[in-house]
Amino acid sequence: MFQRPQRETGLASAAGIADLIYHNTVRNVRKTHSNALFAILINIFQTVVFVMIFYLLFVVLGMRGQAIRGDFMLYIMTGIFLYMVHTRVVQSIISSEGPASPMMKHAPMTTAISIASAALGSLYIQVLSMACVLYVYHVGWGPITIHDPRGAFGMVFLAWFSGVGVGIIFLAIKPWAPSFVSMTSMIYTRANMIASGKMFVANTLPAVMLPYFTWNPLFHVIDQARGFTFVNYWPHNSAVMYPVYVSLGLLMVGMMGEFYTRKHASISWSARR
Repeated sequence: MFQRPQRETGLASAAGIADLIYHNTVRNVRKTHSNALFAILINIFQTVVFVMIFYLLFVVLGMRGQAIRGDFMLYIMTGIFLYMVHTRVVQSIISSEGPASPMMKHAPMTTAISIASAALGSLYIQVLSMACVLYVYHVGWGPITIHDPRGAFGMVFLAWFSGVGVGIIFLAIKPWAPSFVSMTSMIYTRANMIASGKMFVANTLPAVMLPYFTWNPLFHVIDQARGFTFVNYWPHNSAVMYPVYVSLGLLMVGMMGEFYTRKHASISWSARR
């Protein structure tokens, strides 16, 4: 009945938050399937199917000659992997628990933990799927040589980080206009099939076409990733810092919007989803 409150140190509080994020991340990973292994295998299968569809598309349309000189499959995978990392984290954050979710009734749970868990769970699944696909291709078809592995993985992280910024923007708007967010996020995902630049080499674009693509942070990330992956490709129409600045701006605006939405949360929002 009578309890003496104990003040936690900063380290204990950080450890508690990290523990909550870890357990909620595991819960997010297992959303797809009750078995975590099957959830990861499903994503690996989807990645392989995506790569094979684009490989056949390039072959049928005769677009292999437009690829970067080097491993053609690696050229395709650099675009597909980063596109999936970006779009999957956007979808994961949009579908995470909002301020009106029943999960928020539990005292330690907050929307920040929900967002962090969704983002980290998506990153974990995509990086593991990427590693498995690359390993199987390396062992089964031929050795893979990446010119700058650290730079290439840095672009994977940047694709994820830019997706986090976009996802939080959608999440902040979602309680106010759920149908609009659902439609807009679908359009954004479909538009990135072309606007991300994964189907062509950015250096071959004419100057008149560049403004249609350079607004997109993912376009810069994929082009720079190919520069780190292939020794004979140097990206001229993209920059590393542009997606960093845009992602930071989206993250700040999204967090402010999410804070405002959380302060005006209503339990009736759950019925509007």
